[in-house]
Amino acid sequence: MVQPIAAAQPPPTVSRPAGPAFAALDLGTNNCRLLVGTPCGGGFAVLERFSRMVCLGEDLERTGALGEAAMDRALDALSACADRLAARRVEGVAAVATEACRRAANGGEFLARVRRETGLSISVISPREEAELAIESCAPLLARHSDAPPARRALLFDIGGGSTELAWLRLAPDGRPSLVGCASLPVGVVTLAERYGAASFTHAGFAAMVRDVAAFLAPFDAIHCIAREIREARPDAGVRLLGTSGTATTIAALALALPRYDRRLIDGAVLTRAAAARALATLCGLDRAALEAHHCIGPERILYVRPGAAIFAALMQSWAAPTMIVADRGLREGMLLRLIRTARHGGRPGYAARGA
Repeated sequence: MVQPIAAAQPPPTVSRPAGPAFAALDLGTNNCRLLVGTPCGGGFAVLERFSRMVCLGEDLERTGALGEAAMDRALDALSACADRLAARRVEGVAAVATEACRRAANGGEFLARVRRETGLSISVISPREEAELAIESCAPLLARHSDAPPARRALLFDIGGGSTELAWLRLAPDGRPSLVGCASLPVGVVTLAERYGAASFTHAGFAAMVRDVAAFLAPFDAIHCIAREIREARPDAGVRLLGTSGTATTIAALALALPRYDRRLIDGAVLTRAAAARALATLCGLDRAALEAHHCIGPERILYVRPGAAIFAALMQSWAAPTMIVADRGLREGMLLRLIRTARHGGRPGYAARGA
């Protein structure tokens, strides 16, 4: 099925692609993801999605390098992506790596191996460009919602495997964002899971993770005075949170009590602070067996859901905005939009990461 994406409310389904195909590949700390789309209106229609958990950042915090088993898993997934791209004959490909390859002493060596063995040329992007790409894809969701108060500031957060990305935004009257400041915090679901282990499933361990993350959030708040902006916001000029991560979408699925995950209901959903808090409490009240059996979580994510919830809790504790928008879109969608825009303006259909 071809599923369009661009506006806050998804456009009608497109039954058959009419234009060239473009692809975006994101090699993260935990997952390898591929998105293939074709231009459609002001955005694109999805032709294919591929995602595989590779745990590339396994033991990275302890060793400072990518492990052999982790690199082999990632190479297997990347080979599958290369085969899919070859079968589709895409016009342009954007392939990037993020925190794991940024931090690893052997990250560059691994990406050179990837190019030799798969033909994929992957660029390591900076945290700032990672934020800019997420903003590009999420911008339509920041336009004023009828069920959310108006805002003149927004905080975008992306809870990843090896890091948590923050972007503090100024919103124009029509909701268009401009970046004021960003930060990449060295805490993600994988790093916390490895740091706390089984303790992450205890009450004391969860509280410790929240404190740990809150300490990393404090300097960003001190620079931008986000908590003060939220406290002192006028009724016609508030602050909105926007979460684009697996943790945020899981919280939304719980808040909406979905029988199974449905992207159409999650992407662009607006949660009140109270609804998000209730969903977080529900998540934290589930034991390992219940988390594994849950239709919106499952066994693959069992080790990472509590660390993700702890990061989410720290964000909510630090910045008590009245509403939060949830995005089931982010880096890959931003890459694809940039590729398509470049091709439309006569640029070379490829991708050069400015932060590489």
